[in-house]
Amino acid sequence: MEFQKSSEETVLITGGGGYVGFRLGCALNQKGVHVILFDTRRPVQTVPEGMRFILGDIRHLCDVEKAFQDVDVTCVFHIASYGMSGQEQLNRNLIEEVNVGGTENVLQVCRRKGVPRLVYTSTFNVIFGGQVIRNGDESLPYLPLHLHPDHYSRTKSIAERKVLEASGTAFERNSGILRTCALRPAGIYGPGEQRHLPRIVGYIERGLFRFVYGDPRSLVEFVHVDNLVQAHILASEALSADKGHIASGQPYFISDGRPVNNFEFFRPLVEGLGYPFPSVRLPLSLIYCFAFLTEMVHFILGRLYNFQPFLTRTEVYKTGVTHYFSLEKARKELGYEAQPFDLQEVVEWFRAHGHGRNPASCDTEWFVWDRLLVFLLVLAALAWLSSSVILSV
Repeated sequence: MEFQKSSEETVLITGGGGYVGFRLGCALNQKGVHVILFDTRRPVQTVPEGMRFILGDIRHLCDVEKAFQDVDVTCVFHIASYGMSGQEQLNRNLIEEVNVGGTENVLQVCRRKGVPRLVYTSTFNVIFGGQVIRNGDESLPYLPLHLHPDHYSRTKSIAERKVLEASGTAFERNSGILRTCALRPAGIYGPGEQRHLPRIVGYIERGLFRFVYGDPRSLVEFVHVDNLVQAHILASEALSADKGHIASGQPYFISDGRPVNNFEFFRPLVEGLGYPFPSVRLPLSLIYCFAFLTEMVHFILGRLYNFQPFLTRTEVYKTGVTHYFSLEKARKELGYEAQPFDLQEVVEWFRAHGHGRNPASCDTEWFVWDRLLVFLLVLAALAWLSSSVILSV
């Protein structure tokens, strides 16, 4: 059954308090679907009438089971995850518990409660680990687990495979079959996004965005939140009998379909907020050394001073190495067509919330971090130069 206006459709969205989950819930609510948002944190915005929010943690099976009480859920959108960027990437235990253990709990409850459809929000990173990929497709094999440069990508790969392997399995207590698919989105952006964009704007405003790196011809991809919401709804419909369960057990890459240099993508944001775009370009290998040193400092000092790493090694790869994917499978099987968006609405959102060039005094915390940044860059440069000399010899 497609998501038409019907009192019979009830969906549950894990991670429903987050940016994508909440936007998806609102879109479905407008179609007349009953929506349950499930998350460890309440949404920043007011929950619209017709939607329910349930506080819970996917790491706890009992919490997941309570979210399904007294309702017949027809589709689960499993969006909740942990460890995508910044200092979160360094908390291996929590990443494992949420991304793998939480996914196992969701799958178990879906089979127990007879949920017919599950759409899993995965990531490009199940395939990508720093190697160049041009116009890749879903036939590419998973990156071997030991080659993933971060635990988030590793656990998302494990979880995606568990989800897709569960497609076609029978319910535990009644007749019926669970159908699943996975979406692999590019970097997500849009007005009000709270994970990546505020961090970038914070660096810009504090004068820390002083250089770019890597080959200026390198290309990556992004996806606007509204395109990603569209893809989730289409994926759920493609799991239904009306569409012949065409998406059952299948992964799909989702993006805006416009490969672009990472730094050029953000140029409108930098200049739109009134800041100069950096003219200094550094080698990718130097920045990788810097990111490694930053991670080591965080490992040593993190318990005393839990700062936000300027960059992690995974972030260096994701922003500086070419990797983009074909949308052909998503177009053909889901009917996905990316709509055109740009960063202008993002710039307007930040300006409306008081951002933009307005010199202000730097607090002590950022004074310390700025000095640490310079120190680590010097160390990275020395390590990089040393390795270059050794290799040349």
